[in-house]
Amino acid sequence: MVDVGSKAETARVARAAGSIYMQPDTLQLIEAGSSKKGDVLAIARIAAIQASKRTGELIPLCHPIALTRVAAEFVIDKTKHAVHCEVTAECYGRTGVEMEALTATSVGLLTIYDMLKAVDRGMRIDGICLREKRGGKSGHWQAE
Repeated sequence: MVDVGSKAETARVARAAGSIYMQPDTLQLIEAGSSKKGDVLAIARIAAIQASKRTGELIPLCHPIALTRVAAEFVIDKTKHAVHCEVTAECYGRTGVEMEALTATSVGLLTIYDMLKAVDRGMRIDGICLREKRGGKSGHWQAE
């Protein structure tokens, strides 16, 4: 692991996003709340938050971080037959929260896949990326 002991503690924020594309009928199951496994987006939200808290266990050499806030938002896109996910992770510490936001986004979308794979094995997860990070020595960065 990288030594972060000499770094200053600062407020740090990271935003990550991604999408899952599916058949129109599959998206209707999410909208109607009629998936056999339950409320897909509510469960995906909890999965995303839990994943962010376990990032240090999942990614080798990633520091465990005391998160102060994690928000996972899901938006249904009827035009593209997709669900878009955006996660914001925050902490006050010596290292950033980019990996926590990215992990949460990935696991949130994977949870949607898992809950609906029986009806649509062709779903596609795409575009997982860091959108923004703030805090620390490198300051503010935003994707173009």
